[in-house]
Amino acid sequence: MAQLGVTKSKALKLLIVGDSNVGKSCILMKFCDSSFTTEHDTTIGVDFRFTDIKIDNEPIKLQIWDTAGQEKFRSITNTYYRNSDGIMIVYDVTSQYSFNRLDGWFSEILASAPKGTKIVLVGNKCDLEDERVISFEEGEEFAKQQSCPFFELSAKSGFNISNSFHCLSKLALENQKQKKTPNFPSVIDPDKTQKKSKCC
Repeated sequence: MAQLGVTKSKALKLLIVGDSNVGKSCILMKFCDSSFTTEHDTTIGVDFRFTDIKIDNEPIKLQIWDTAGQEKFRSITNTYYRNSDGIMIVYDVTSQYSFNRLDGWFSEILASAPKGTKIVLVGNKCDLEDERVISFEEGEEFAKQQSCPFFELSAKSGFNISNSFHCLSKLALENQKQKKTPNFPSVIDPDKTQKKSKCC
């Protein structure tokens, strides 16, 4: 029996996708633990973490899946798209290759994720300004073409980490609520509500 006065948290399933070495695991670690390390093992298949946040004072429990970027794990990670509420696509601002691969990630999501799944595009490693090859404007323009929010962030400094996850969570929560709202007709046709008379 639920305790009186205790509000049950809503749950959201979020995915982090992108090529290898763009910093997906570091982003997740920074968001959940406020920690950063340059030494960590490559994600094998998928990993996940739980964390709690508040959206407009509403408690939300996040289940965040960190997916492997290597092609050999793609068949495994594709299955995690199916019940996702939101997806964060990550590229590395110091890697032209990871940026060029974004079209493929968006196509994969369109083919595998539920219709209407919310997406946020993020460019990681913006602290490495001297090594940057993708400008903020390029990332922003690409996101506009895909009609999704865009953030540059740094898993090292923590810049925009919280903002990007809260944005994605809020969009996913709003989408979840809309799906559960009954679609009642605005006007009731009196002819359709009347009982049909039996044929004589």
